[in-house]
Amino acid sequence: MNVILIALIALGAIGLLGSLLLYVVAKQFFVFEDPRVGQVEELLPGANCGGCGFPGCHGMADACVKAKDADNSLGSLLCPVGGSETMGKVADVLGLEAGAAEPKLAVVRCNGNICARPKVALYDGAKSCAVASATFSGETACAFGCLGLGDCVKACQFDAIRMNTETGLPEVDEEKCVACGACAKACPKFVIEIRKKSAMAKAPAAKRVWVSCINKDKGAAARKACANACIGCGKCQKVCKFEAITVEGNVAFIDNEKCKACGMCVSECPTGAIHATAPVMAVVEKLKAKKEAEKKAAAEAAAAAKAAETPKTEA
Repeated sequence: MNVILIALIALGAIGLLGSLLLYVVAKQFFVFEDPRVGQVEELLPGANCGGCGFPGCHGMADACVKAKDADNSLGSLLCPVGGSETMGKVADVLGLEAGAAEPKLAVVRCNGNICARPKVALYDGAKSCAVASATFSGETACAFGCLGLGDCVKACQFDAIRMNTETGLPEVDEEKCVACGACAKACPKFVIEIRKKSAMAKAPAAKRVWVSCINKDKGAAARKACANACIGCGKCQKVCKFEAITVEGNVAFIDNEKCKACGMCVSECPTGAIHATAPVMAVVEKLKAKKEAEKKAAAEAAAAAKAAETPKTEA
């Protein structure tokens, strides 16, 4: 009986000592968290997609509470899922102004469809781009293009991307895409890029231009592997008045910050590697029509001049 009593007293003493130790440690290492973090987190959608650039909605909420720039606003902070409406509510809770961050979306930088990029091999392994990329360069001669096995589709939790069975390439639904970047991280070939929805900050419609190719092979090799490849000719760079295009590693790149979506580069590209949204393509069609009219007028003028120089023969 005495042994049991001693054991109980010993266990009680150990428990009391442990409790005191935990209390001291908790007080010593206590980290204060602003209660507004929890309030802001409740306003966020809870997707934890990481599209905001922070590790989950809690990280985003903490950043919002700590944010306060010179304009007394949230700055460039933006929840891609909740959008401007959610950020407005967050700003009201914090007594700040909503940020002026521009919406973004995923852009597929590969135009090597089934017709333009014929197969030279057959892959019979796991239906995963990651696995296929680790074992070989792909079924086509282009080692830079989309593998077409849909890892990006599986990674998207918003059903914003799907594989087009006719082209064999992924397509992004701009209405559903929240620019979380999950598809871009899942792509082993890095053909998906997160870009601004519009090259012009105050554009009423999405005016965006991009090079739909990342093939770094030299022109002849790139064109042989894919009929739609960028050949690094530099014509787009020469016609750009805003210095928005650079050609590095045999492939062109358009800087979204400098681009004014004038469409000149699209009309000049000999392989159709430069793509644009519908509003820009309407301008491109006008540019092409103007060029055709100028060529026709020049041809007619040359023909007339040649006819005038030819000596007339008498019947």
